[in-house]
Amino acid sequence: MIKKIILYTFLIMASVGIAQQTSSSPYSFFGIGDQAQLKSVEEIGMGLMGGAVNSEYQLSFTNPASYGTLTWTTYVFSGGNKSITIDGNTDKQTSSAASLTYLAMGIPIRGNQGIAFGLQLNTAVGYSLLDQKYEDEILVEDNLLKGNGGTNRVFFGYGYRFPFNLNVGIETAYVFGGIENSILNRRLNVLLATKLSTESYVKGFSYKLGAQYSKKITDNLKLKLGLSAEIGHELNEKGTEQLISLVNIGNETELPVDTLTSVDYNSKIKSPLKTTLSAGIGQDNKWFIGADYTFQDALEFTGGIYDDITVYRYENSSLISFGGFYTPKFNSISSYWNRITYRAGVNYKKLGLVINDTGINEYGMSFGVSLPMGLRISNINLGFELGQRGTTENNLIKEKFYTFRLSLSLNDKWFRKQKIY
Repeated sequence: MIKKIILYTFLIMASVGIAQQTSSSPYSFFGIGDQAQLKSVEEIGMGLMGGAVNSEYQLSFTNPASYGTLTWTTYVFSGGNKSITIDGNTDKQTSSAASLTYLAMGIPIRGNQGIAFGLQLNTAVGYSLLDQKYEDEILVEDNLLKGNGGTNRVFFGYGYRFPFNLNVGIETAYVFGGIENSILNRRLNVLLATKLSTESYVKGFSYKLGAQYSKKITDNLKLKLGLSAEIGHELNEKGTEQLISLVNIGNETELPVDTLTSVDYNSKIKSPLKTTLSAGIGQDNKWFIGADYTFQDALEFTGGIYDDITVYRYENSSLISFGGFYTPKFNSISSYWNRITYRAGVNYKKLGLVINDTGINEYGMSFGVSLPMGLRISNINLGFELGQRGTTENNLIKEKFYTFRLSLSLNDKWFRKQKIY
């Protein structure tokens, strides 16, 4: 019965997650939105580090080779809230957005294999910006920019553990989602306002390969190495761009008068090979400290609305992350506090987005805890992240953000052999 309840909850939350408002950042205007963290709450709590991490009862999304280590059936789902303070040099604003970030399930097979599948938030679009122009302290023109939507990914991964401390894995994902963007222009003493809007749908497949290797340095100490590579792939975007005239009421109420133009377009988003190198050292179920380095060539957007864009472009991107965890005594019976896992980490990102010839970078620090549920290995995972993105130079925007994440990791043993006494 418990398994059925969890499965039904998984399906209901998956259907809700597809249409949610998932971002409140002006930077989500560019491309197909903000790239979500395709990592578990545990990995994010370690500064986004996780390429060399694997566990018998926790899912790590950075490297599909980790699925081969599973020995417990694992259900996970996560949500969070991101609060942003936006500094535009002349004024500051605050915004926030809550979202369901992933639902997934991992199943061990025959003791040395494992599969994982689920739904993840992939990119998020969500912004509302008002640009106003004054002459002699009189408002003569305003432009309201709005956007919402994003993409999700359904993934399936497989991992295999060899007897000589080597794991390999593969993952495939289907990316899909809809995006809406609009610019509403109103001018003083002009009868009609105009609105330029685009509605598009994005879809395509992506593939990832991974490997992990561990070697004992002493009886308790292990060196762990990881390599994962998302193969270069293309996403297709089909949409409609419309120019509409509206009654110029002077507020956000929209009364359409006529469609001036309507054009269908097709675009392609090319994502080159993305590689993550990982290394760390630690003691199983006790502590671990490690680092990841992720790098990728520039994204390419071609066709449709992207051919005439000159304000922004893409360049090579990278991520450096460093972090770890500590558990005083994971199997303690006498002390609940000794079974709590503590995490911390830092990261620095070069997003690969260039606006007004200025590269957009981000850095952050994170903390997390895993709280055991009773005497079981199931956990409630909490994550906290502080960071900053962008700059106020060249008329750009600087964001300071705070993110709270919560995930529930439930574990069970399936396919147990029946013992007859």
